[in-house]
Amino acid sequence: MRDTALNRTVPTSQASSAFFDHAMNLLQELKRTQEGVIQKAAELCADRIARGGLVFLFGNGHSRMMCEEMIPRQGCYAGFVALVETALSNHAAIIGANGLRAPLYLENYEGYAEQILRSFHFGPHDAFIVISTSGIRPVIVEMAMGAQARGLPVIAIVSKAHCEEAKAAHSSGKKLTDCADLVIDNLCPPGDCVLELEGLEWRTGPVSTITGAMIINMIRCAAADALLKRGVKPVVLPSHQFVGNTSAAEQLEAFYEAYRQSLRHLFE
Repeated sequence: MRDTALNRTVPTSQASSAFFDHAMNLLQELKRTQEGVIQKAAELCADRIARGGLVFLFGNGHSRMMCEEMIPRQGCYAGFVALVETALSNHAAIIGANGLRAPLYLENYEGYAEQILRSFHFGPHDAFIVISTSGIRPVIVEMAMGAQARGLPVIAIVSKAHCEEAKAAHSSGKKLTDCADLVIDNLCPPGDCVLELEGLEWRTGPVSTITGAMIINMIRCAAADALLKRGVKPVVLPSHQFVGNTSAAEQLEAFYEAYRQSLRHLFE
């Protein structure tokens, strides 16, 4: 087996270690090259939340995981909204009903994102985080375009290498990087996977979940810090595993109510 990214050949029995090493190298590179733009993204999120706005996270397919990594998650707080469209992301069955074919088709259906956006009354202080490793699918591009058309800033989390190499799939010729105010590179190679195993013609070992989750949590933590510096205390979701902890139970109810209140302007 050759780990092309690490530029060395390792025995197949060491594939797990090779993947681990590569993932850790990517995380170090992420901190070195993306920390500045991640901080800008966090400041933007904090500013919007402090003004009573919401930060929506959208991603179809596997990118949905990054939306739900932000919220609802222990340590999350009101102000972020996971805008997850089930029809684009529920494909665990792979074949048959709720399989993979239909979501892959819908990703390329122009006009679909606008129908999702029309379900909400966005406020002037809202913002979007749009997540896609490839950054080329029409639903992703149109989600970013639709947010910007409504005057909302867009933060993109994307693989620059993949996005630059891939051909645009939207009829406008635009990609996600063309429709974003801030672009965070998840540093994934084209195709996401990093390891070549002898006997397999396709790589394995995708890394976008690892770098993507790190980006999401860096934004979350930095935005919480920025809110506190503005005198705004985030209402945090505590771990509900603290069974019998009265304080945790009260905080959980406080989070539910703060989240409910934060959504008011969307449906007025």
